[in-house]
Amino acid sequence: MGLLATIMNKVFGGKAETPASEVKCVIEVSPAAPATEAAAPEAPAAVPAPPAEPFDVAAYLDGLAAKAGEKLDWKVSIVDLMKLVGMDSSLSARKELAKELHYSGDTADSAKMNVWLHKQVMQQIASNGGKLPGHLTA
Repeated sequence: MGLLATIMNKVFGGKAETPASEVKCVIEVSPAAPATEAAAPEAPAAVPAPPAEPFDVAAYLDGLAAKAGEKLDWKVSIVDLMKLVGMDSSLSARKELAKELHYSGDTADSAKMNVWLHKQVMQQIASNGGKLPGHLTA
């Protein structure tokens, strides 16, 4: 299972793993990024299928954050989101997530990469039935 699928399973409340046959992943490719034969995208990451009803991910994550032993601002930080759901948030893990999501920027610029990763993950959560504040998915 990829890192995105792990994040999705954890933010949807630790619900049972979704079989690969029921997985939905929405990855938008920026039209500004030129496509080349050498840079053909890999197969999309496996993420859980949308729940039958919208799941209030924000309330769930806010509840986890309230119980955390440290201040974790999942609404703005991919590092904090990953820590909050019990994942490795190291630079190498984030670079792996960036690769999985086809980040075309410079991974040495971790601040820019982190902002991009957070936005992509929030969009994936919303695309898969997660209820989030509108400003997180815009």
